[in-house]
Amino acid sequence: MQQRKGQMGSHSSAQRTRMGTALPPPFPIPALASLVLQKPLQLAAWRTAFSFLLAAPHLPPPLSPDPTSVWAVPLSPAGTMGSRHFPARTVLFEKESTGVTYRVPALIYLPCVAKLLAFAEERLSADDAHANLLVLRRGTVYGSYVEQWEDMRVLETAALQHHRSMNPCPLYDEFTGTLFLFFITVLGRTPEAFQIVTGQNVTRLCCVTSADQGLSWSKATDLTQQVIGRAIKEWATFALGPGHGIQLRSGRLLVPAYSYHIDCKECFGQLCKTTPHSFAFYSDDHGQGWRFGEFIPNLQTGECQLVSVDEEDGSNVLYCNARSSLGFRVQALSTDDGAVFHGGQLVPRLVEPPHGCHGSIIGFPAPLVYGPQPRSAPHVLPATVAGSRTSTGPRSWASFHRDPKGTSGPFFQAPTWVLYSHPTSSMSRVNMGVHLSTFPRDADSWTEPWVIYEGPSAYSDLAYMELPHSQFPVSGGPAIAFACLYENGKRSPYEQISFSMFTLHDVLQNIPLTAAVPRKKRRRKSCCVS
Repeated sequence: MQQRKGQMGSHSSAQRTRMGTALPPPFPIPALASLVLQKPLQLAAWRTAFSFLLAAPHLPPPLSPDPTSVWAVPLSPAGTMGSRHFPARTVLFEKESTGVTYRVPALIYLPCVAKLLAFAEERLSADDAHANLLVLRRGTVYGSYVEQWEDMRVLETAALQHHRSMNPCPLYDEFTGTLFLFFITVLGRTPEAFQIVTGQNVTRLCCVTSADQGLSWSKATDLTQQVIGRAIKEWATFALGPGHGIQLRSGRLLVPAYSYHIDCKECFGQLCKTTPHSFAFYSDDHGQGWRFGEFIPNLQTGECQLVSVDEEDGSNVLYCNARSSLGFRVQALSTDDGAVFHGGQLVPRLVEPPHGCHGSIIGFPAPLVYGPQPRSAPHVLPATVAGSRTSTGPRSWASFHRDPKGTSGPFFQAPTWVLYSHPTSSMSRVNMGVHLSTFPRDADSWTEPWVIYEGPSAYSDLAYMELPHSQFPVSGGPAIAFACLYENGKRSPYEQISFSMFTLHDVLQNIPLTAAVPRKKRRRKSCCVS
């Protein structure tokens, strides 16, 4: 793996990327407990619960500020939501004077070693046809900031001869400790548009793996014939994600993908029609074998990401959020973990610019204010619920179904909330923002955005982290935090790829108040599940 010193430059001083957030003060827990009636809080109620935190003093910048970081302005007092506040930003990849451009970010967090891995495409220019190789920078999370970003490395093994590597999609198997990096390779400089028009598919599905958290990588494996097989003849082209894949509690590994299906092979010697559809590759044997699921059937969908969504009634669905050229994002649900997706649905609160743009989603367990505890246990506000293998919260909070013997009292499963990042304008790729949904099945559940970067911006990828309780003593457990890797610039979205960290507290403080819609008054408009 080759290291590129040229990407250090102004980044060499970016040793610490601190979150633009205040450390919460001690919190009157009984006031929060009274807000819960054994079901998830509405967004407005959570704002009330967090109002004690919003006036907390803000962290001062470090003694030697990083010149590549933009330190957040002081937080506004409680009750003045929507004020301008931007999280700290560190540039990880930057366009070079030679024209070399870094695009298509992908991000994954490895809690076992507290490492963030930031991937990107290295291109000779911003054009898709000029993609070249994949690159990586690793960062160590220490407390509430990134202690150090390593030099950029070129992933030389993540390539096929005479092909260009694109669309990084990292995926970590928590059971085996294997880190996968899926990607596609495209023959020569063949543009995607040429494949779509002619139906001549020259794209391959590839993967490399790492057993040491990204320090070294295996040789590339071409999985196209093994996984896609004869179906490749029906695909004009295909691609992955881009961005992170996910693993379910069952161990199933999922890689988001999309394909341009050939609907009509030829009309008078020319290709007639292709239609883009999102779907997922999946493995139930820790990556030994892979299959692909059915396409989202009705609406045209492209680049996408996935979240496993738990609901308070104990049910679970796989949620897909996909790029669309229809002016809004498309969401679809699967009730069999990605083998089949039901009909897609437009999401009117999540706008797309012309031709659409990639966006990222990440799921996390809703913060739980109240739950059954032994009488001797202190009253605390857990920031997360032990809903996954990697959660460090108490296991007694993991399952909230009523005990068949009726001895444990009323329980409910902590629902999954979803964070989404995307340019917020319907006119152009500008103003990167994050939206929150506390009930993602409902297309109307999304908040208005908190803009985390003003200016040209495009692709992004999100990661979810649990910070030590010592950093956020209010929670009594790990605190919910996020990392966002996104394309941005002053004149063009493709000048830089920047990194920011922020907490759920930041998100709740900065999303506009007008976004909250009471669940009881809202007619449920769910994705169709037959």
